Amino acid sequence: MEQLYQYAWLIPVIPLVGAMIVGVGLISFNQATSRLRQPVAIFIVSLMGVTMGLSFALLWSQINGHEAFLNTFEWAAAGDFKLTMGYTIDHLTTVMLAVVTTVAFLVMIYTDGYMAHDAGYVRFYAYLSLFASSMLGLVISPNLVQVYIFWELVGMASYLLIGFWYDRKAAADACQKAFVVNRVGDFGFLLGMLGLYWATGTFEFSEMGVQLETLVESGVIGASLASLFGVLVFLGPVAKSAQFPLHVWLPDAMEGPTPISALIHAATMVAAGVFLIARMYPVFENLPSVMTIIAWTGAFTAFLGATIALTQNDIKKGLAYSTISQLGYMVMAMGVGGYTAGLFHLMTHAFFKAMLFLCSGSVIHGMEEVVGHNPALAQDMRLMGGLRKYMPITSLTFLVGTLAICGIPPFAGFWSKDEILSVAFSANPALWFIGWLTAGLTAFYMFRMYFITFEGQFRGNDQSILDSLKPAFGPGAMDTRELESEQEEEEHHHSDTPHESPVSMTLPLVILAIPSIAIGWLGKPWENFFEEFVFAPGETLEEVQEMMAAFEWSEFLIMAGNSVGIALIGITVASLMYQSKKIDPSAIAQKFPSLYRFSLNKWYFDELFNNIFVKGSRRVARQVLEVDYRVVDGAVNLTGLMAIISGEGLKYFENGRAQFYALIVFGAVLGFVIVFSVA
Repeated sequence: MEQLYQYAWLIPVIPLVGAMIVGVGLISFNQATSRLRQPVAIFIVSLMGVTMGLSFALLWSQINGHEAFLNTFEWAAAGDFKLTMGYTIDHLTTVMLAVVTTVAFLVMIYTDGYMAHDAGYVRFYAYLSLFASSMLGLVISPNLVQVYIFWELVGMASYLLIGFWYDRKAAADACQKAFVVNRVGDFGFLLGMLGLYWATGTFEFSEMGVQLETLVESGVIGASLASLFGVLVFLGPVAKSAQFPLHVWLPDAMEGPTPISALIHAATMVAAGVFLIARMYPVFENLPSVMTIIAWTGAFTAFLGATIALTQNDIKKGLAYSTISQLGYMVMAMGVGGYTAGLFHLMTHAFFKAMLFLCSGSVIHGMEEVVGHNPALAQDMRLMGGLRKYMPITSLTFLVGTLAICGIPPFAGFWSKDEILSVAFSANPALWFIGWLTAGLTAFYMFRMYFITFEGQFRGNDQSILDSLKPAFGPGAMDTRELESEQEEEEHHHSDTPHESPVSMTLPLVILAIPSIAIGWLGKPWENFFEEFVFAPGETLEEVQEMMAAFEWSEFLIMAGNSVGIALIGITVASLMYQSKKIDPSAIAQKFPSLYRFSLNKWYFDELFNNIFVKGSRRVARQVLEVDYRVVDGAVNLTGLMAIISGEGLKYFENGRAQFYALIVFGAVLGFVIVFSVA
């Protein structure tokens, strides 16, 4: 078993090697490699399967009591400065490795069916493998510098995948937006990391926390400065995990193929932010002001994402804002001290959100047979309806995911979300209220999506709806000019009704449905196996067991009853609006047009940021250009002009005539005599 730990470094290396081999093939022998579609898929998926096997072997070893393992080597040294690299295997690492590899493996299987007719099939598998490798490297990193390196690799891979269809303007813009917004957060992360090293002299997580606490208590460093460093580091997770105000990139990231949407939202990029907060917990927990900022940022983000998801018509955009909201829950849990609760929700959310996104991809795949290969129309829920009859497996698994995310027992989301609300109530009832209200909104918008998509009559052939959507379709669709350019492609549909997806796509849905239903039982509050395995760095197993022994059924039933109750209210309202049609949602929108447009336009954050940052930076750039043109270039040009004028004037004094030179000397002497005579 010890040998397994010695070779744990292979976990991120194996998929990286796969990505490199395929990538070199594409660069050197593009056409030949691109034709090897099935062999490349089998190769990449097999490597991920091996990686998943190693990850589960390590998880099983840790469950059976193996001590945490750390293997490092000196990477750089200069005087007293020493930087180590390596890998660490502990309880948190093995859980994350199992989640990431499982979701990545199933997404890769699903990709074979979803991308079957795409010209970039092989390239997409190379990117997927690189993305998974980057996240796995981040998970096993033992210090902050190594985390930062893989952090940036995750960002680079996401840039490639979001902009996979780079010939589409919407996709090109989306990957640039994701890159720029994440650079803002990463710059703060870098400053905070360097500040903490300046204060503590180490990049090791546990040592950094102990050193900082000692320095603050002794007064060597002020609490406000230490808090500033903590907030700067937190900016990294704010961007990666799409927290307010750096959340704006995530919905636009839906322009990438759906399999990568599932991987980003479930187990890789957005999970990296919450994972970093967990790793930095020894630092954050000793900075109360930072913990407060984290908690309120998460709570506001949860509410923000839910309110925007209420009115979205693009199925992927709706799920994207759902992810933002659920990430808000996780961040809020971390901020109020619910270390285990946040990570437990991260794990359960990974499975049911991956399933929901893959279900949306299955729906889009079926809709393209009706409306053509047009993402704007294939993703618009107003053209769906009645798909349960045509896509029974997809509809059933989507319903399972919907029940899980709504927190309906006994599905996985109930146990993790209820634990977060319970911790929040103990810390701050106001935070609990925001989370509780958001739970009701979540139930409403998720069942809204389910009813519009899978119930009622199919609307994909309704020409009046198609005509009304073409000039001004719903949020999350492509630019109207792209619609016009793809009209010819729209005509090549093959069916009047959608159909169920192939086995390569439905099998991962069925597999993911199992943990979406059952994995929450690991976190039952009266017998919480997950908390016994993954608990905060400052706690001990005995303390965790004592807290579980103090479990009270009455408190649990009240808290759970409240969360389930608000969810049932949300489901009921959604049913009355979108299934039985007893309430007209359009009438409500007309009654409150400002609120409706506020949600539909995503709180106008895109417009606000465009006016302040994009247009503002352009205005500043134009002013700088004017200064450069008129002042800098003007000074240079003036110098040249003076040189020309003086040269042109002096050349007349250089005529080669001795008499003229003698006259000049005589004039000069005469001038001196007159001056000195007057003086």
